[in-house]
Amino acid sequence: MHIYNKLVRDKIPEIMDISGEKYKTTTLTEQEYLKELLKKGYEELDELIKADNKEDTLEELADLLEIINAIAIYHGASLDEVNKIREKKANERGGFDEKVFLIEVSE
Repeated sequence: MHIYNKLVRDKIPEIMDISGEKYKTTTLTEQEYLKELLKKGYEELDELIKADNKEDTLEELADLLEIINAIAIYHGASLDEVNKIREKKANERGGFDEKVFLIEVSE
């Protein structure tokens, strides 16, 4: 028996049913759900950091994007709204295309 205690994608129980696996799930409260989404975000970010090729990197980016989408929906927003905010910030402060690395600032 493996203990996971983590948020999983909606179709995982269905997939486990098909494979004949026995499992136990519960439905989270709204507060628990947000907490677990944020934890899952860290998990997916860690997997992205560890990815060492393009295919794995894109897979992990897609997983992280799914978490970002779920968090946006939780807050009553959409990825389009998040992207508009991203674009506004990019227009005002720039993106990361120029690879600028800040060393220090004198006061």
